[in-house]
Amino acid sequence: MIRHNTENGTVNVSTSVYTDIAGTAASNCFGVKGMAARSVTDGVYHLLRKESMAKGVRVEFHEDETISIDLHIMVDNGVNLTAVANSIISEVRYVVTKSTGTQVRAVNVYVDSIVG
Repeated sequence: MIRHNTENGTVNVSTSVYTDIAGTAASNCFGVKGMAARSVTDGVYHLLRKESMAKGVRVEFHEDETISIDLHIMVDNGVNLTAVANSIISEVRYVVTKSTGTQVRAVNVYVDSIVG
């Protein structure tokens, strides 16, 4: 959790806020099928529903009040992976910073599956 002090008081932003914002921003990028999570039972990556998309996002808090975000995604077949990843990094960094005021140190994109 990150705490922002303002002249009117303190705002605490929890981990779930960051995961929801980052997951939604990434899912809305071109070529992204959705967030992915690895099944413990069979080891296969599964597409997550909107309600559980946060399972495909990990947020790490740093002492300088910045965050790093790891995104596990599934992409459409035939897309340029570099272009999709760069688009996600840019969009997530922008949306998280604009929505929460928190600086994003890094956005790491892991393409777990390509679906047709």
